[in-house]
This record gives sequence, C-alpha cells and structure tokens, in this order.
Amino acid sequence: MKKEIRVAVTGAGGQIGYSLLFRLASGEVFGHDTGVHLHLLELPAMINSAQGVAMELEDCAFGNLLSVNCFDQAADAFRNVNWALLVGSKPRGPGMERNDLIKVNGGIFVEQGKALNKASSDVRIVVVGNPCNTNALIAMHNCREIPAERFTAMTALDENRSKAQLAKKAHMSVGDIKKLAIWGNHSATMYPDFENATMAGKSVTDVIKDKTWLETDFIKIIQQRGAEIIKARGKSSAASAAEACIDHVKNLNKKTEEGDWFSCAIPSNGKDYEIPKGLIFSFPVRSLGNGSYEVVKGIHLSDFARTKIKATTDELLAEREVIKDMLAGSN
Repeated sequence: MKKEIRVAVTGAGGQIGYSLLFRLASGEVFGHDTGVHLHLLELPAMINSAQGVAMELEDCAFGNLLSVNCFDQAADAFRNVNWALLVGSKPRGPGMERNDLIKVNGGIFVEQGKALNKASSDVRIVVVGNPCNTNALIAMHNCREIPAERFTAMTALDENRSKAQLAKKAHMSVGDIKKLAIWGNHSATMYPDFENATMAGKSVTDVIKDKTWLETDFIKIIQQRGAEIIKARGKSSAASAAEACIDHVKNLNKKTEEGDWFSCAIPSNGKDYEIPKGLIFSFPVRSLGNGSYEVVKGIHLSDFARTKIKATTDELLAEREVIKDMLAGSN
C-alpha cells in the first residue's frame, strides 16, 4: 500500500453503517492503493452489534482493510483518524417535534465535537446524523482545535434524489445531469436548484417544459422524500444515505470537473450569497482536491430561488437559536 488512512464511523452497528462500512473497506472510496483502518463507534449497549459487523468485515478478506476496531467512547474512536463520518444520531420518535430532536441529539454532538481533538491534524468531518446541518454546527463549536472548514454536513442524498427525479421526468439518464445544487438545510425547507442545472448540456427548464411541476411537485418530492421512505418501509433511508456519504467523500477528495459542481453543507463565511456567517449551509461547491473546496461564485438566483433560500436560511437561524447554549466558543 502506498499510504494508509484511518476512518471513524459512528453508529457503526446501524443500518447506514452496515451499508457504508464494507465499501469503505473495499478500496472503492479512497483508492486501491490505500490501506484502511476502520474505527467503529457505538453506544455501550450496541457494541455487540458493531463487533458483529467487525467480524463480517474481517471475513470479507478485503485487501485494503488493514484493521478494524470497535469503541464505545468517542475519544478512543477518533484518535488519529483522518476522516470522521458522524452517522449515528437518535431518530425522531412518535410525536417528537424537530426542536426536540435537535436538543436530544445536540448532547451527542457536543461530546463528539470535544472528542475530535484526538483526531489527526488533517481530519475531515462529515455529519450524516440528523438534523445534520445543526449537528455539524454543534460539533464545530465544541472543537476549536480543528479549522471550521473541515466540518461538513451531507446534502448529497438530496442532490442524488433530485437528479433521479429529474431524469425520471425527462426520460433521461442521471449521468446527463450537471450543476444540480441543494441550497440550505437538509430538511423540508431545502431548495433543489433546478434553474441552474443542466441535462445533456441544456437547461433543465428547456428540457422539462412543465414549470408548475418543477416549482411545486418536484421540490415537494425532494423535501418530503425521507418521510415518504419511512412511511413506505417503516425505516429511514439506509443504503441511499450510505451511497450519498460515499459520494460526499469522493466529491471532496477529487478535483471537480470543469462545468460542474456538487452540494455540500459548509460553514458560511457571511459573504457568499449573503448567507449569515457561521451557519452550516448547503451551497454549490467545487473541490480543489484532497478535501479542500470553494463555493461556486456568481450563480444567478431568480426571485423564486431567493424566496426559497430565505426560508431555509430562516429555519437554520431558528435552529441555531434552539441550541445556542451548546455552542461553546466559535471557530
């Protein structure tokens, strides 16, 4: 192996973890010349599940998997890791409001944020556990040792869902779609920006003439897709969330092709598109390679888009107010 990498996955015994870990170990994500050390973090009551997954990983005899270890303490799991994939979080229960979920999960990400100071100096953090934007904000504020730009939250699943729905509507391939970005929060206020996306080199609005469908049904489908999957299968997205996490990491690791961008929730600098500073906000971004990125500048936003972006911004501001007592200092 030319190099080695250490990757921590929280909630490793859960469904997303199970769908994710084998692909991390296979060489698919970091390359077949990279040896992978996996750190599996689970709650003490769930550690047996993580250990069972670890045994299966060993039994696969992956050539890239150098070691797999299970932990029930975040500080141990995050020690010297280069990537921390924060998948685990408490799901919303019956009758639970979003703000209740934010408070419940907030404590988890306060602890994990503090534990991340044990990570490698080049660590990159991806928050998958919901509400991922605000959980990332909490973790970031509780680990001032790590530069703020290393913290990201996953909106690749929403981007993938958007591409799939557009392709289905137009009877085209998902691979034909470029420049599809998710703006804002991973929630029912997110804005999938169809106006700036292209299909086979043409504007989406030139390919799909049904403006009413684009502005209403399409957006609603994407905003409500997670809830619809829970309703249909009785469980939240797992394999598709794992795929999106892999896409997220790959997108950050490789330089973005000219003429394209991808969705990633990052700390706002307060200047790009007038989004308030410090929010973990999904923008169209381009990777510079090796985990570095930049927000795509100069994208035209219609009045329709600006209205949608304001709504998701206001929601993130409200969520920040809910967890303000958990924000220890600032990055």
